[in-house]
Amino acid sequence: MTEAEPPADVLRRYLTNVREALLWKLEGLGERQLRLPRTPTGTSFLGTVLHCANVEIGYFGPTFGRIWPEPDHPAVIAMDAYDTDPQADWTVPADLPAAELIALYGRVGAFADAALAELPLDTPGRVPWWPQDGAATTLHHIAVHVLCDLQRHAGQLDILREQLDGAAGLRPAMTNVPDGVDWPSYVARLTAVAEQFPE
Repeated sequence: MTEAEPPADVLRRYLTNVREALLWKLEGLGERQLRLPRTPTGTSFLGTVLHCANVEIGYFGPTFGRIWPEPDHPAVIAMDAYDTDPQADWTVPADLPAAELIALYGRVGAFADAALAELPLDTPGRVPWWPQDGAATTLHHIAVHVLCDLQRHAGQLDILREQLDGAAGLRPAMTNVPDGVDWPSYVARLTAVAEQFPE
């Protein structure tokens, strides 16, 4: 029997996997494709990465008294920016190249992972933007919270990318999509079932 993987290592591994999945959805797309809003509420590939970067900076930084080392980076959104623009962390400035944001997100991942490597999971924290009566938390709670948030956004990008050019899957090394499926026939079969029901 092998020794169980420490819980903090499990959380780091899953966070790393979801970051890789998010960034894979951007591969091969140009600046325009990455920035174009793809939903009625403006979701874009690059905006999603900007949001996720700021989520991780905030939750693994100030929540535990940790200082993000690049506060003046144009992708880092100050808390007071949300007072005038609630979508501030989804809006990528035109002068911020995609490659720079992607590189920043790599550094953000290392910053978040360092918290899980250096601090016990029961480390207390306080989320500055949560209501005061519920702002107390722990590193374990925050790691799960952030993992759930990132997974949700990775799923959104899965759908956006598949709708854009048919690219689908979890990660390059393991797409988790079966090979050899006649997708048009499968979709036609599902459509035929759905059409048996009224609008």
